[in-house]
Amino acid sequence: MNSQNPKILIVEDENIIALDIRSMLEDLGYMVSAIVSSGEESIKEASKMKPDLVIMDVKLKGNIDGVSAGEEIYKQFRIPIVYLTAYSDKATISRINNGKNGKPSTVINKPFDEGELQSVIDNTLAH
Repeated sequence: MNSQNPKILIVEDENIIALDIRSMLEDLGYMVSAIVSSGEESIKEASKMKPDLVIMDVKLKGNIDGVSAGEEIYKQFRIPIVYLTAYSDKATISRINNGKNGKPSTVINKPFDEGELQSVIDNTLAH
């Protein structure tokens, strides 16, 4: 990892999971810029904080799900998105991979461990 620790925005509507992700990220040396729980909040926070990466749950409360929010964040700010999902059905994965941003996205299936999270983040930030 470079000398400046990447800032990561966590978008997860289950508080326990969000706190667990934050703990993993901080243990790995990343900075967590914020934790938000809706697609709407994630777009506002990305605009304000300009994180290096967004970790986005696919299923969120509110009117904008994680896939749509991720597409909007990437389109507006060119911030890479790593999607988290417990729903690895073909329709969800297809929607993520055929997103409007034209960039293939990374998906981590829940549950995941710290090593998998670090590998995916490092690969995503390297591209």
